[in-house]
Amino acid sequence: MSENIVRFEQMAQQTVGDTTKIIGLVKTKDIASIIDSLDLEANPRSSKTNAVTDGIQNSLESDPNLFPFKTKGILLASSEYTMLDRGRIIIRPQDRSVEGILDGGHNTLAIGLYMLKQALEFGGRSLDSKVRKWDEFKEAWTENRDLVSLYFDHVRNNPGPADKLDTLVPVELLVPRDQADSACVEKFRYNLLDICDARNANVQLSLAAKDNQSGLFGSLRSAMEATNPFLVGRIEWKPNEGTGEIKVLDIVALAWIPLSLVQDVHDKGGRKLQPPAPAKLYSAKGACLSQYDKFMNSDDVTTQSADDYKRTLTNHEVESAFEIAAMLPDLYDYLFAALPAAYNAASGKYGRITAVKNLNERRAKRATPFQGTEIDTLSPDGFVMPLVYGLISLMERRQTPDGGYEIRWKVADPKGFLQKNLGKIVEKYKGVFDVCDYDPQKVGKSTLSYDVTREAFDAIFKDELIAQLTARP
Repeated sequence: MSENIVRFEQMAQQTVGDTTKIIGLVKTKDIASIIDSLDLEANPRSSKTNAVTDGIQNSLESDPNLFPFKTKGILLASSEYTMLDRGRIIIRPQDRSVEGILDGGHNTLAIGLYMLKQALEFGGRSLDSKVRKWDEFKEAWTENRDLVSLYFDHVRNNPGPADKLDTLVPVELLVPRDQADSACVEKFRYNLLDICDARNANVQLSLAAKDNQSGLFGSLRSAMEATNPFLVGRIEWKPNEGTGEIKVLDIVALAWIPLSLVQDVHDKGGRKLQPPAPAKLYSAKGACLSQYDKFMNSDDVTTQSADDYKRTLTNHEVESAFEIAAMLPDLYDYLFAALPAAYNAASGKYGRITAVKNLNERRAKRATPFQGTEIDTLSPDGFVMPLVYGLISLMERRQTPDGGYEIRWKVADPKGFLQKNLGKIVEKYKGVFDVCDYDPQKVGKSTLSYDVTREAFDAIFKDELIAQLTARP
């Protein structure tokens, strides 16, 4: 367990309910120790450079005396602390996922970049322009920490009239009113997410960020890490985290395919929760996330942690559905890549469809959406999603020996099933294109599309099953 000393100037203290707020000003150079020991796990958003961080650094350079009045500063939280003299407080965050830097991640990043750039310039070097995100900055900060210390020593031994390292930064520290009272500490931790929600942005924290912070993506992410670790790093589970090439909304939409088979999940009012309509997986991913939030917050699915606001998955049926969901991006990519050839094999001319032609003319890079595998022809998502949804016919809710249920594949090799039967499926699906005027938005939003693909998958699966049974001696 690490600890950090926060050195306040002009410190004041306020207590309401179970939370005490300590406010004051902290010198820029003393922010360095916060950067050393804390990260942004507790912040619902990660941070990256943008116009805001550029403006903060410009203010540090040009308006140091006005800086504390131009920024809302940094918000910290720690459930353990020790009050020292001269405005010093030792903080010991116990759970880094909920305690640490709750708000002000961009301020912390900007201040850290400012100090790091000054230190590198002092050492005759410059910061790599590719350093934009918090993790990249933290790596560069750690690599050059000795140089930063040398720069600080140089400034201390050669003081000037415009010492920017003494610029004051507003800092707030939240601590439990009575850290010896376990009930008080528990309530304090539980309230931190609501504080993040209210304080982290000018507008309300996005639902995706809040769900991630509450732990509602944790089990889905773990399932994907076990299946495809490479893909996990491309998903923006948390704002500004990872490469951001894949939005978590796309993953949640796919997850609803196996989750649709899970039964007996109720909301806080006791009403049975229904899955989104199939067409919404394409056309209303925000609604899919909203329903996912209600689903995962159900006491039938997750339980509240005794120590903080995190929720833990306790429903094996949902856990098994996530295992299948983790496989769906790869199957989506397969269908995305294979659809053009399957459509042409069904006496169609895929490349002449206006939407397909326009899409491929606009995009210089042609790759599958999840794995990024290079392909010859891109497909509109509205054409692909109904096919992906058809995979639900290859899934079933199966009873387990202990009397519970789990979601499992009916086939041993789903991709093998597609490789063998996609042509026959597309032959049946192809007619929907004509009905919908070859418009991918109409295809993706049409209930008919999902009914046709589901029936096609189901019919072929039954034909194969009958063939296997009749072939037995």
